[in-house]
Amino acid sequence: MLTNYLKIAWRNLLKNKTFSLINITGLAIGMAACIVIMLFVSYEKNFDGMHKKSLYRLCEVQKPEGMAAPQNVALSMYPMATALKMEYPEVKNFVRVSGGEDLGLGYKDKKHYLKKFNLADSTFFQIFDFPLLEGDRRSALMKPGSMVLTKDAAKKLFGEEDPMGKTVMRYSRDTLALTVTGIMEVPANSHLQFEALIAMNTLYRPEWEQNWGGNWLVTYLELEKNADITALNNKFPAFLKKYLARNDAWKGYELFLQPLSDVHAASNHITHDYNNFQKFDRRYTYIFSFIGILILVIACINFVNLSTARSAERAREVGIRKSVGAHRRQLAWQFVGESVMLSLIALVFAVMIVKLSLPWIVNFSERPLEFPIFSNFTLLLVTIGGTMLVGVLAGLYPAGYLSSFQPVKVLKGSVLAGKNKGAMRNILVVTQFTGAVFLIIATLFALRQLKFMQTKDRGFNGDQVLLVPLDNAANYKYLAMKQDLQNSSLIGKVSGSQQRMGNNFHQTMMTYHGDGPVRSLITSQVVVDKDFVTLYKIPLAAGSNFSQDVSRNGKEYIINEALAHELLKNDEKGRSLESLVGRRFGFNFNGLDTAGKIVGVAKDFNFNSLHHKIETLALTNQVEWGFSEMSIRISGGKTKEAIALVESVWKKHGNTHPFSYSFLDEHFAQIYHSDQQVSGVITMLAVLAIIVSCLGLFGLASFAAERRVKEIGIRKVLGATVENIVAMLSKDFVKLVLIANLIAWPITYFAVRAWLQDFAYRISLSWWVFAIAGIGAILIALFTVSFQALRAARSNPVRSLKID
Repeated sequence: MLTNYLKIAWRNLLKNKTFSLINITGLAIGMAACIVIMLFVSYEKNFDGMHKKSLYRLCEVQKPEGMAAPQNVALSMYPMATALKMEYPEVKNFVRVSGGEDLGLGYKDKKHYLKKFNLADSTFFQIFDFPLLEGDRRSALMKPGSMVLTKDAAKKLFGEEDPMGKTVMRYSRDTLALTVTGIMEVPANSHLQFEALIAMNTLYRPEWEQNWGGNWLVTYLELEKNADITALNNKFPAFLKKYLARNDAWKGYELFLQPLSDVHAASNHITHDYNNFQKFDRRYTYIFSFIGILILVIACINFVNLSTARSAERAREVGIRKSVGAHRRQLAWQFVGESVMLSLIALVFAVMIVKLSLPWIVNFSERPLEFPIFSNFTLLLVTIGGTMLVGVLAGLYPAGYLSSFQPVKVLKGSVLAGKNKGAMRNILVVTQFTGAVFLIIATLFALRQLKFMQTKDRGFNGDQVLLVPLDNAANYKYLAMKQDLQNSSLIGKVSGSQQRMGNNFHQTMMTYHGDGPVRSLITSQVVVDKDFVTLYKIPLAAGSNFSQDVSRNGKEYIINEALAHELLKNDEKGRSLESLVGRRFGFNFNGLDTAGKIVGVAKDFNFNSLHHKIETLALTNQVEWGFSEMSIRISGGKTKEAIALVESVWKKHGNTHPFSYSFLDEHFAQIYHSDQQVSGVITMLAVLAIIVSCLGLFGLASFAAERRVKEIGIRKVLGATVENIVAMLSKDFVKLVLIANLIAWPITYFAVRAWLQDFAYRISLSWWVFAIAGIGAILIALFTVSFQALRAARSNPVRSLKID
């Protein structure tokens, strides 16, 4: 019996090659899309999955006076961890981590620079379950000067030598001996990525213990398995009040715990999140999953539509089988079996598509996705099981419909296609194109938002700005290098800064002396040199630029309009921005008094990404503190010559750190890289949805043309033109696509509007985008249907009206 069913199924596939090809192609594309998305979602869900303890990241909400809006930050204060463990029994253990870049290490005559390293407490390997290949988990970071390297970093430094116990020298302003006490691996799906760990106590200073208010590291807590997180969060206000009582500083903070499983995928609302590799919004994984399933549903709709549309061809088969004793259940299982068989064939092609496209997908997604279907038995079973389920679900309705035919009627040649069956096909076609139109509109808005962020005027000029990182040693030579560079016609201006444009600048407590009481408020703050405002062409709303007098460095401030309005917020006299010029302003940190005066007010500019609104900002020209990088505006058209000049000046001054550079535009492109990836994925999925929908429409148009072949012949004999025939065959499908547009537009409107709320600066929901998407969908449908309509319209009516 089973063999007979398989033979009949195979014969039907071969007999209806066009419709079989449409179904297999549609299902293969839908399955391939679902498989790739499943791989991506699985990879994302398993981020940090190697750690098995009950781990949480301690985060702050910073909301002091002067801040435009409360900020969730991933940073915390050094003494917090010790105090929390002492105060609350729920806290079992903790580890503090602070990241750094460009660690220069020397061994014998070899010198290497590690791009990323972390300072960490000795409890690091007790908290996290990173694989430690060599060394002891409890003592690896116990002693000052201890260092654990990744396997790859150890290979770079020591080659084939055994690195354990070897001492290397850190190259910077002050040399430091570091001893290798362990070799580890850092999985790719870890939010913490680094090449080396250095014991925190190597650089420890006793004043850290009293540094309540200094947020510069990340704290992870191990809690008891049964800890009540809500109750612990509720205890934090009292904790802050106890330890930040001076000047009521506790009022400007809140604490909350973030599960480790949420750090990678649910930190979109958290800033200063420097140790979060490939940070991604979990909501996008849900969106991708929905779209992938949608494409597969569209492919299944094709199967249902084409199976029921061609039901007349199998009506006699059903009638004969029933007349010789076949039960409806047997027939239903036969048709379901055919659907499963077709799905399994489609799976073969889907696997081929995935295997061929996976290298490109890995490169685009920047994730090491794998599809080991032939070596992973569980994955193979899940994939085949899922395919069979798709086959069963897709075949249920056609099986129920075909097996319901009455033998007496069908053997007389009377098969009732029925209005209900035609209505059902129409509903399914509308469903298909509703999904397709939804994706077209969403794609257009995603691309427009991305372009808007990349091209919007940020309030400063970052074109042709070269960025050169500076280490401690290079900082001592900064002024000499700047002078040499500015002597060349290839260079416009040179400036230094402690932080880079496009980043969320650090916040600092500042003091303002106005006419009333002294005000203390939090504001973003960055240390720059006197030419920073000039180099970036930031316009001033009041006052002047920094003085050229070196003796006044560190005693002058330029604030932005946002901070100026905050300072004037309660000014009853309604004074202008000019009134702030000359006012005393500054901060006192660890005994370092930087009190000076405001010399200018800069017009607001987006120093952060466009995901965030402009916040209050103070610039201070404190050269003595050093800079993290040098900004160099180069002459347009002579980029290569300018870069060569900068490199020669770098080497001339004997810098040991290898010369490296990047452009500011590249940095901003990287900021929006995740948004670009999301836009790209949605675009590709939208294209696939349209292709699959058009395949089904092509099949239905072909069937409609065949079913009305005699009618077309009669119309042509009576004088109908090709245009008349094409219009007749196309209008019904165009109506369905038009209905799909009317359904998709409101759904898409609310979905896109919700998505755009994540951007502080966003495009408007223009009506013409909906119109273009609707017209585009209609044209695509019309183009698809026209192939079959033209073929039918140009056929010879003599053949179609010939009596068999």
